[in-house]
Amino acid sequence: MEVPLATGPRQAGGELGTTRSTSSGRAARASAIPWARFSAWLECVCVVTFDLELGQALELVYPSDFQLTDKEKSSICYLSFPDSHSGCLGDTQFSFRMRQCGGQRSLWHGDDKPYNNKAPLALQREPAHYLGYVYFRQVKDSSVKRGYFQKSLVLVSRLPFVRLFQSLLSLIAPEYFEKLAPCLEAVCNEIDQWPAPVPGQTLNLPVMGVVIQVHIPSRVDKLESNPPKQCDQENLLPAPVVLTSVHELDLFRCFRPVLTHVQTLWELMLLGEPLVVLAPSPDVSSELVLALTSCLQPLKFCCDFRPYFTIHDSEFKELTTRTQAPPNVVLGVTNPFFIKTLQHWPHVLRIGEPKMSGDLPKQVKLKKPSRLKTLDTKPGLYTSYTAHLHRDKALLKRLLKGVQKKRPWDAQSALLRRHLLELTQSFIIPLEHYMASLMPLQKSITPWKSPPQICPFRQDDFLRSLEHSGPQLTCILKGDWLGLYRRFFKSPHFDGWYRQRHKEMAQKLEALHLEAISEHRGLDEGQVGGGSGRPSPETSGKAGAGTEPPGPREGGDTAACSAVHRHSYWLPAQGPTSSPVPSLGQSQLVWSWRPKSAKFPLR
Repeated sequence: MEVPLATGPRQAGGELGTTRSTSSGRAARASAIPWARFSAWLECVCVVTFDLELGQALELVYPSDFQLTDKEKSSICYLSFPDSHSGCLGDTQFSFRMRQCGGQRSLWHGDDKPYNNKAPLALQREPAHYLGYVYFRQVKDSSVKRGYFQKSLVLVSRLPFVRLFQSLLSLIAPEYFEKLAPCLEAVCNEIDQWPAPVPGQTLNLPVMGVVIQVHIPSRVDKLESNPPKQCDQENLLPAPVVLTSVHELDLFRCFRPVLTHVQTLWELMLLGEPLVVLAPSPDVSSELVLALTSCLQPLKFCCDFRPYFTIHDSEFKELTTRTQAPPNVVLGVTNPFFIKTLQHWPHVLRIGEPKMSGDLPKQVKLKKPSRLKTLDTKPGLYTSYTAHLHRDKALLKRLLKGVQKKRPWDAQSALLRRHLLELTQSFIIPLEHYMASLMPLQKSITPWKSPPQICPFRQDDFLRSLEHSGPQLTCILKGDWLGLYRRFFKSPHFDGWYRQRHKEMAQKLEALHLEAISEHRGLDEGQVGGGSGRPSPETSGKAGAGTEPPGPREGGDTAACSAVHRHSYWLPAQGPTSSPVPSLGQSQLVWSWRPKSAKFPLR
């Protein structure tokens, strides 16, 4: 597919503004690279239009020399328009996620590590997928042969900042549809002046005469979502538009039709079960899929997910084949054809037309998959899965009471988000405690031996430990917790969680071993008198010989000694003060120990 590209100049950004850099040389090099700061936020901006002969066609890509493969161009075209069954009139905003195709790419922004090392796991840059944020307009237009103006403005990024990019689109898209290319070029040049997204910082982002103020989450932030602190307001005219979050959706609005089944859906997400969300429009499907994948925080969602998926997608055959078990993926679709195509999937959630009244909409019912046969299937959660945990009736009463009292949706969402967070924490804390017990004793770390090995994770031992330190200590919900853990052990999320924890613990042991070697050498040099710098025979012959420093890790060598425990906030201790206590960061569980008098943070 040939694409007429924008001819705008590729210019470097100006001053870095309020951003801070640990290396001025790196910052100077970045500012000299064309579009470096633009690509810190976006990969490119695309315009997709409807052509009478070609159908959806890519009209514009900006910057002009950003390279997309033909398959990627085709995917963007199909994913940027609502399915014909949706019948979306007016303006519609939604999002999609698509796989990057192989090939050599010139990454203008360079290395992702500085950002990813500080960002919560759930907000790290996508390494192998593009995220598309779409503003679609379909209005009657007698000057067009088909009688309708149909066009989409798409922001392509690898950052999961759905709230920020939707807000940005609501500013620039209406203006673009009126003034077209010159407006888009000016906006891209403004974005190229933005400071880079640095986790932990509050940034002012000017665009089209408006300043958007955002806080970039860091893994050291607390889990409660707070509005960003106002900064430099007196120097900003007009006053900035403050976004309370760059990524959080309105959970209550997303889950309104399925509130009675939120815990069942939470379990399905925790276990990485395949799920199809069939919604009436791409905005409903994409928001519900993103809400489902976010309800496990602070755990990282380790399965694949597609907020909006079409039959034209290049992975359609791969994901809908009946020759093998359905993959661990959450699909958001709008075409009823998928009911027949994905009839063999174990869980299908059918959502009806949204009602914007203040009352709670009619809740979907649990139904057997055998009833999922016709294209006019009624709304419902079609599954044979039986939830392991009992429903939290108190939460449902509070939410229903909030609806009756006209409680703001932000407050309703906060209640729902806190419930899901505490549920996930209660499930994960016993795993964290048990994992901490697998750390070797401090006395086993000596400069004359290799670092000790982490004890293996034995599922039976862990399940036995739940009798005294299980989730019942922090959660009032009753149910078959043991059965839920047994199924969790087979899920991609347990594998992802365990690999991350094991990696952090191994790095901690390696760093402590190097510190022990360093201290031993220091003692030897002091005994020699004045420090000749010559290590003792014991050190050079055993610990020193063949001992390599740990490989690249988050934060470099300095962070290696403290990445496990330094940046975290404390939960109430669940046991004796000498036992390891886990601490939960925003989207990554971080280790913390509370020893009585040990020099190293080990038991």
